[in-house]
Amino acid sequence: MYEYIKGKIVSKQINSYRGAYIVVENGGIGYLILTGKRIASELNTNDEAKIFVSLAHKEDSMSLIGFLTKEERDIFNILQSVSGIGLKMALMITDEFSISELIDIMIREDFKELSRAKGVGAKLAQKIIIELKDKLINWSNVTPVDITDIDVKDTSSETVTEVQNVLVSLGYSVNEAKSAIKEVLKYKKDSKSTEDILKYSLEYLSRME
Repeated sequence: MYEYIKGKIVSKQINSYRGAYIVVENGGIGYLILTGKRIASELNTNDEAKIFVSLAHKEDSMSLIGFLTKEERDIFNILQSVSGIGLKMALMITDEFSISELIDIMIREDFKELSRAKGVGAKLAQKIIIELKDKLINWSNVTPVDITDIDVKDTSSETVTEVQNVLVSLGYSVNEAKSAIKEVLKYKKDSKSTEDILKYSLEYLSRME
């Protein structure tokens, strides 16, 4: 229903009975948007901001959940598709970890690190990793990135494929993913790991929006 809301931050609360939230004014309407403490802390009253939103619809209420990037919003939505993960838990996880950190945890299957997030115990962390890794990485029928014209040195084709699959799972087209990866490998020679390549690819793609 909504992709993003762009406007002025007229107020914010980091600790309230609702949790953290901001109010964004656009066209004379103030939108109350729930968010994580980290995001609320980064925004200041009177800032102009572009907030990517997800609409949460319950039987007795509707809420907007807001993020500073499209990728944060999309992985929040993917997290909620894991059985046993609701709105509050998904928001706490995305508030605790950056996108690249979270995906690195999935790839390394680091259950202990994921359980740092409030309310995530060892068993739930294992379940999240098993289900989320499959959703983010194991895409089929995606054409591999052609990097024959780039000096990739120690970067493996498996790493490049993982990054491409994650970007596609976050809603980018195959061509957008390929362009970003090739740009990173060309100009970020020290980027070898999935986390590094993904981090810089997301930065590149955000500049293209």
